[in-house]
Amino acid sequence: MAARSKARKRALDVLYEADVREVDPLITLADRQRLADPPVNDYTAELVEGVQSHRGRIDAILSDYAEGWTLARMPGVDRAVLRLGVYELLWRDEVPDPVAIDEAVELAKTLSTEQSPRFVNGVLARVLRDRPAISAEQ
Repeated sequence: MAARSKARKRALDVLYEADVREVDPLITLADRQRLADPPVNDYTAELVEGVQSHRGRIDAILSDYAEGWTLARMPGVDRAVLRLGVYELLWRDEVPDPVAIDEAVELAKTLSTEQSPRFVNGVLARVLRDRPAISAEQ
């Protein structure tokens, strides 16, 4: 697994754990940075911090684009994967769009339900399609 893929997986772990425990992801990240062996990768920290700093906007986008699903009704892993994917699509210009979507879909394949990869792909594809309008609203 490539270094960035590992970093995304660890970021997902932090985001999911924080969501389940209902604590700030930055607190969970700080715990992981203090206790982790191996240490938390810089890209993992950047992803968690970025998702958290844009969380309100990301959740609003997901609420608009996850047709038929509320954030509360989504499986927690899917919610964390989508938050990460939307962050990379909208705020990480150095990450190619197909990579951001593919990495999110792969995480969903590995960690969530059988239907999750298709759901994640659909939501992120719609966000990408409408990115100019979404970005204009920011």
